[in-house]
Amino acid sequence: MDSKPDPLHILFFPHLAHGHMIPTIDMARVFARQGVKATILTTHLNASFFSKVIERDRELGFDIDIVMIKFPSMEADLPEGIENISSITSQEMGYRLFKAVRLLQQPLQQVLEDCHPNCLVADGMFPWATEVARKVGIPRLVFYGTSYLACCVLDSFLRYEPLKNVTSDDQLFEVPGIPDKIMMTGLQQAAELRDSRSNNETTVVLHKLLEAEITSSGVIMNSFQELEPAYVQHYRKTLGRKTWHIGPLSLCNNDIEDKLERGNANAVSTHRVECLRWLDTKKPNSVLYICFGSVSWISPTQLNELAKGIEASGVDFIWVVRKTNKDEEEEEDKEEWLPKGFEERMKGKGLIIRGWAPQLLILDHEAIGGFMTHCGWNSILESITAGVPMVTWPLSNEQFSNEKLVTDIVRVGVGVGAQECSKWMEGKKLLVTKENITSAISQLMVGEEANDLRNRASALKWMAKRAVEEGGSSHSDLKALLDGLRLNSI
Repeated sequence: MDSKPDPLHILFFPHLAHGHMIPTIDMARVFARQGVKATILTTHLNASFFSKVIERDRELGFDIDIVMIKFPSMEADLPEGIENISSITSQEMGYRLFKAVRLLQQPLQQVLEDCHPNCLVADGMFPWATEVARKVGIPRLVFYGTSYLACCVLDSFLRYEPLKNVTSDDQLFEVPGIPDKIMMTGLQQAAELRDSRSNNETTVVLHKLLEAEITSSGVIMNSFQELEPAYVQHYRKTLGRKTWHIGPLSLCNNDIEDKLERGNANAVSTHRVECLRWLDTKKPNSVLYICFGSVSWISPTQLNELAKGIEASGVDFIWVVRKTNKDEEEEEDKEEWLPKGFEERMKGKGLIIRGWAPQLLILDHEAIGGFMTHCGWNSILESITAGVPMVTWPLSNEQFSNEKLVTDIVRVGVGVGAQECSKWMEGKKLLVTKENITSAISQLMVGEEANDLRNRASALKWMAKRAVEEGGSSHSDLKALLDGLRLNSI
């Protein structure tokens, strides 16, 4: 009798940040459902965020597991228990964490030599992973958890250096060499790009990331053809990248338990579930959901202005506020960032959640009519797959590029007028005013324009769902990728 061939074995190595881990875990689960043996490599603390969902998949018969490596806390001079970017409380601690991440090269190589996978899928933040994979003789695929548009904009900045031609950081310029006319300013770019004008160490790092991408075996993207067709084409044809779009990956979460625990099973609690019961009491499309991700930091002054804008808009809301180590006890802290008497006046109209929230379940609820977001790519895709239009408030990194896709290209969002990309762990100097906030909320939630936004968002929702179904654009790309790996043609 012919023996059955060994299944394709892929090792997934996510960056140590919730925004990177969440889509990587979804991706590993999607691959396992296609008959792949999927192994996720991470540290002990980070494994606790998603081990329950992996165990459920194993019980269903999927070949998926977790391999854990020791996080080099001592070598990087970090306290025990700091293994994820969401735990960082200062820039200095952040630099130490990135030092620790660089020290994972040897443990990664050892795991590859021990496990003998056919392929390594490693986060784009690990440029050195391409060389590690080459040493053990397997292909390395880069995973980017962002938009094609953002990747094309970054390539444009490194290729054409448009910031060298502007006289001030608030001067508008057209991003060169991309499919659409997109106007931006220097202030809206990450500090690393602004600093690159002086050809310093930052430029070297960015070009290393680009070189690792180009010399890898290809790039996997959490996107879909129908969302940004011009940028998929530009990335493939003009920039010459081998790439596969397989998103939206969040759609692999089908049952309530998966959606409730996604990203941080440790944070599920009764009061977080109660927010869903509260939504049951609200009319369809009447509630604004507000969340700025797991690592964004917003100053107390700006939070206070946001609260005033929410109140002036008159809409019902759920507001998720990031919890930090500095404010385990909320009451004193609230005096600083909430207008006096805000919570009393908002009783029945709004809920404030400190820490983690079941975002997929909240966005799926019929009462949600809009999402105020920092334009992190996971949040944008989750909003699109729920058919929810957005109030866009980019804060850092590539989020201003993502905003352009939402507001200018697919037109399912309204901007608050954010003008400044803040440095990591620092607040913005330019305040977004109460008036701008109120105006954007009103545009999104009330009137004819709100209906148009909602209709376009609904259309994208169904495009996203079709993309991951049999024969859809993302499903076809996934099959092509797996066929190529099985035939050793990648």
